[in-house]
Amino acid sequence: RRAPDAALATTVARQLGEYASGRRREFDVPIAMSGTPFQRAVWEEILRIPYGGTVSYGTLARSAGNGRAVRAAGAATGRNPIAIIVPCHRVVGSDGRLTGYAGGLERKRALLALESGGAAGPAGSLAF
Repeated sequence: RRAPDAALATTVARQLGEYASGRRREFDVPIAMSGTPFQRAVWEEILRIPYGGTVSYGTLARSAGNGRAVRAAGAATGRNPIAIIVPCHRVVGSDGRLTGYAGGLERKRALLALESGGAAGPAGSLAF
């Protein structure tokens, strides 16, 4: 019998593979994220952004309870410890431009393309 952590890692790997191949739109793995109350509120709001959708940092800050904390929402987004599962790539600038992503803007562009039905990148795939 596998240890719980090994089973969880197997589930996460399977679900990431399904996501990368376009067969999964949300993840159903247990997550427990540590952060400030505002960071956790931001991450919870990010989880509500629908597959293929985007929101601005300003909208995210308002949804998380402090519309004037746009920079703090951006910082919380950047500190997201489980990118893709908590889909911070769906957060964009107020004008729709792609801004900051820990995995790089090319990866952010590829994730958004995957979700909009386009190829995931130059090779049409994502490496995790």
